[in-house]
Amino acid sequence: MDSKVKKIAFHLNTFGRGGAERVVSNLANRFVAEGYTVYVTTEWQEDDEYALDERIIRIHVGLRPEDEEKSRVKKALLRIRYLRDFLKEYSPDVLIAFTHNANFRALMASRKTKIPTIIAVRVHPVGYYDSLKDKILIRWLFPKAAGAVFQTQEQKEFFKPYLQDNSRVIINPVNPDYIGVKRPEIKERAVVNHARIVDFKNHLMLVDAFLKVHEKHPDYVLKIFGPDSGDGTLEKIKEKIAVNNAGEFVFLMGSTDSIEKEIPKCEVYAYSSDYEGYPNSLLEAMVMGMPVVSTDCPPGAPAMMIKDGVNGFLVPVGDADALANRICTLIEDKELADRLGQEASKISEKTNIDAIYSEWKEFLDSVVK
Repeated sequence: MDSKVKKIAFHLNTFGRGGAERVVSNLANRFVAEGYTVYVTTEWQEDDEYALDERIIRIHVGLRPEDEEKSRVKKALLRIRYLRDFLKEYSPDVLIAFTHNANFRALMASRKTKIPTIIAVRVHPVGYYDSLKDKILIRWLFPKAAGAVFQTQEQKEFFKPYLQDNSRVIINPVNPDYIGVKRPEIKERAVVNHARIVDFKNHLMLVDAFLKVHEKHPDYVLKIFGPDSGDGTLEKIKEKIAVNNAGEFVFLMGSTDSIEKEIPKCEVYAYSSDYEGYPNSLLEAMVMGMPVVSTDCPPGAPAMMIKDGVNGFLVPVGDADALANRICTLIEDKELADRLGQEASKISEKTNIDAIYSEWKEFLDSVVK
């Protein structure tokens, strides 16, 4: 390990099965495998989480049982204090925060510790970083960041002038288990999606699109894998399935730890989000050689990944007709689907963990210097 950085601390809310958590798990596992000391500091623990290497040190910096009855302001201050206590005790060479609240919290906790802090923006900033409170905190705290990592150029441009010269665009690493996966010669007559069930993923539009597909191809089914976010979207999807008597061809599969086995069995992959940071699910499907159709959602990640008609298809956000038409094209033209899938798999050349780890390592070293 040739690096000035020896000890790395990641900070995020939890390790539930979201996109940011998936990225942190991949990065943390790789850094610890390379000989770094890696801490993961979280606010709480969930029942269903991504696996971490046993050498990673997981530390709780969230509220304690005795804090639950305290005021909202007091709780916020305690979260900052507990993270600051961790920094003072363990003295990592760098702190890397992921997601909205964790970014602000990390910058406040590290202010007087001299520990360089990197923030990572993982979502479309519009609607998430543009409230009055956010604007005040961004103006105050973001210039104090030692660095920032974005997933797209559009994200980076949003934060002018506070985060530019010391920021990078680094795309997400893909799990190595998904690279080189063999697809069966005879595939299931199924369209598939895997993503957390949450409103902005717009699974409702995906179901609407598939209802149109099913009219032309009644022998095909839709499989949706992914955990429930608890925001009520799952119930709305179930209602739509019931109202349209679609229970025999639209299936909610829940979570699975065997995505690399389930996804390649299907013929077509469809992604329907209204906005995204950098969609890991879409990236994983492409790496696995799936012919994909995705909405061209802000802040631009699918368009970074997909060259329309070359390694997949892009359709307008919210357009169920366009999504259905492209799915039907891939169902009906098997040669085209195979060609797009083969081209899609080549994205692993720049998203494999070796390539992304090298980019992060170089950036951390430049920040610490």
